[in-house]
Amino acid sequence: MPPIRPSSARLLAPALGAVALALSACATTPYTGPVEVTRFVAPDPAGLGQGTIALDFPDELGNAAARAAFTAAVSAELTRLGYTVVPDGASAAQTAMVRTSRNAIAAATEDRRGPVSVGVGGQTGSYGSGLGMGVGINLGGGRESPSVITDLSVRIARTGGETLWEGRAQLATGVKSPYSQVATSARTLAAGLFKDFPGGNGEMVTISVKQLQGTR
Repeated sequence: MPPIRPSSARLLAPALGAVALALSACATTPYTGPVEVTRFVAPDPAGLGQGTIALDFPDELGNAAARAAFTAAVSAELTRLGYTVVPDGASAAQTAMVRTSRNAIAAATEDRRGPVSVGVGGQTGSYGSGLGMGVGINLGGGRESPSVITDLSVRIARTGGETLWEGRAQLATGVKSPYSQVATSARTLAAGLFKDFPGGNGEMVTISVKQLQGTR
């Protein structure tokens, strides 16, 4: 093979630099999984999607920023569906019990080795098998690995009465993903959870974040 002449080397240098930059960009491509949703609907969901509703966080959520973000996101979706969200302490016909958490992939996997049964109207399903596409797998190809799972679950019930609807959404992201930011993840999870509300009883759907308009 003939040696590369200086003029040729000068021509190759920019191309090689571009390749190096491209490879560097690939090495840090942030990971964002789809939103995975499971929903249950009561046999008699009369009144669902209308009237007044109050938000309740049964589990103490010490992170004020996270509580504010999920309150805003869930309230916006409930309003879009036709509800009137009332302030804290006001009486309402229905209550939306909101739970949310964020865990490292290893911890989330450990927590979900035993499925948790949920459901309404005698129908149940289990969480534990759908941890997100590629979760716990070395994806390779220069893509960032998923590192955290953010969960949002909402149970809507007549105040002091039976459950009308229950759903859970989860999203796996890498630390560099814009969807790992609490406000963005809250809007994305809420949009996925209430997409095509109320959905089918016992259905499981997977939604790309790109399908959720206005969540970026």
